[in-house]
Amino acid sequence: MSDRESNGVDFVRARVAEDVKNGRFGGKVQTRWPPEPNGYIHLGHAKGIWLSFGIAEEFGGACKLRFDDTNPTKESVEFVEAIKEDVAWLGYEWEEVVFASDYYEQLYDWALTLIRDGKAYVDSLSREEISSFRGTPTEPGRNSPFRERPVQENLELFERMRAGEFPDGTHVLRARIDMAHPNLNMRDPVMYRILHARHHRTADRWCIYPTYDWAHGQSDSIEGVTHSICGLEFENHRPLYDWFLDQLGVWHPQQVEYNNLNMTYTLQSKRNLRAMVEEGIVNGWDDPRMPTIRGIRRRGYTPQSIREFLVRVGVSKTEIMVDRGLLDFCLREELNRTARRVMVVLDPVKVVITNYDEGATETFHAEENPEDPAAGSRPLTFSREIYIERDDFMEDPPKKFFRLAEGREVRLKHACYITCNEVVKDAGGTVTELRCTYDPESRGGTTPDGRKVKGTLHWVNAADAVPVEVRLFDHLFTREDMVNLGDRDFREFLNPGSRTVLTGAMAEPGVRGLRPGERCQLLRHGYFVADESDSEPGRPVLNRITGLRDSWAKASGRS
Repeated sequence: MSDRESNGVDFVRARVAEDVKNGRFGGKVQTRWPPEPNGYIHLGHAKGIWLSFGIAEEFGGACKLRFDDTNPTKESVEFVEAIKEDVAWLGYEWEEVVFASDYYEQLYDWALTLIRDGKAYVDSLSREEISSFRGTPTEPGRNSPFRERPVQENLELFERMRAGEFPDGTHVLRARIDMAHPNLNMRDPVMYRILHARHHRTADRWCIYPTYDWAHGQSDSIEGVTHSICGLEFENHRPLYDWFLDQLGVWHPQQVEYNNLNMTYTLQSKRNLRAMVEEGIVNGWDDPRMPTIRGIRRRGYTPQSIREFLVRVGVSKTEIMVDRGLLDFCLREELNRTARRVMVVLDPVKVVITNYDEGATETFHAEENPEDPAAGSRPLTFSREIYIERDDFMEDPPKKFFRLAEGREVRLKHACYITCNEVVKDAGGTVTELRCTYDPESRGGTTPDGRKVKGTLHWVNAADAVPVEVRLFDHLFTREDMVNLGDRDFREFLNPGSRTVLTGAMAEPGVRGLRPGERCQLLRHGYFVADESDSEPGRPVLNRITGLRDSWAKASGRS
């Protein structure tokens, strides 16, 4: 079956649709999404969530949220609760929450069945010895000297393993398949190992724990899963998945693999993400530069933009690198329609309008969102002193600089035309004030004579400007491909300019009304969000989500 069907449906959905049509699994659809609760989930996981939950929704089925909690040393209740919260934030509802540990007793009983049938044995080789006996992709492995242990001895040893009689690493339970199999996963894989560690749910009741390969397929079977949707890295595990289920003669789901979500300038290895948090490279798992769901939520991305991004990325059997700019494109399309507009000057320089009456104030009105007439307008006060961006003025401007310069006229958005007449500097030569005059006939931004100016500047009124902290974010890494690093250390490619904090920005008074998590467009600067953690009532901290410029649309020919 091809990656994309002729009607545009991805191959995973096409497979499910075919099974439903043919009455396989009784025509029902039951999926699950099975994260390990050993960290915070990220954008890469969002693709699996979108597929597993989305397919269940589309075909009238159900999806369970199952935690594959088979490694007690790295898992915790904290991660369980965080994952539930993140899945819900993405907009999905699960049929129920279940755990692989719910099935420990059944998995143990099934292991005993395989031992009795001569299809599993207790091996006393060390981990290193098992690895050396395994062989290579081009050379067959060697049988363990313990492979032919009698069934009764295997049963007794396995029961004693469960009883806690042996220290960690003494024995493992392995499936007896074929040490010469071309697929290394089929060379007598480990099913259980001894691990004296406290589990976040079962406490100290178990000291042997199933491996992922043993727990995963059998958990799918217990839950009546029809389609076990997995990342492409599990394709080579499918023969083992099928072998276990066939030997037990139990409900047999269909495993279907899809390509992972690899994005430019993005690192998604849990191990490396944990290192960045522990080493203080980022400010926690919800740092807005992190690809975790918590990080991108705090950065300001919306669930809708992420889902639209995943739809556009699509599904295939080929690993590809996706331009991170596509996610920003999806966000801009949404926020351009929905976000209110705000004027904020990031690096202010004062402008004094010398022919404007001292103490006088007037009010202009600006659209809250030009794309949404129903959003109405907001008032903007104007008086003798205002702020503009420092880089909107140049003393000796180049030919194509159309903003403010001495003797040049520009338009203040929503307000009037001004002309710069004098530049005031401090002793060090820094511009501290621009003295300008305005044209009283240009109120509202137009003139009776219809003259035009090429430059339009945003501004804020100095009398009621609100100081705000603004955080500008860029890619965390300078290297585009952070997936295929080989032996290189990710720290080599850290971007020292990934986070810039501006504490002197001045905003129009309406910014006080921004709620934590509310998004807006700062005119000429991009889309921002009021930080969920650090904003205070009436004093938001603004995180830049993305700029206004759309490099992805240009590169893809959509601009």
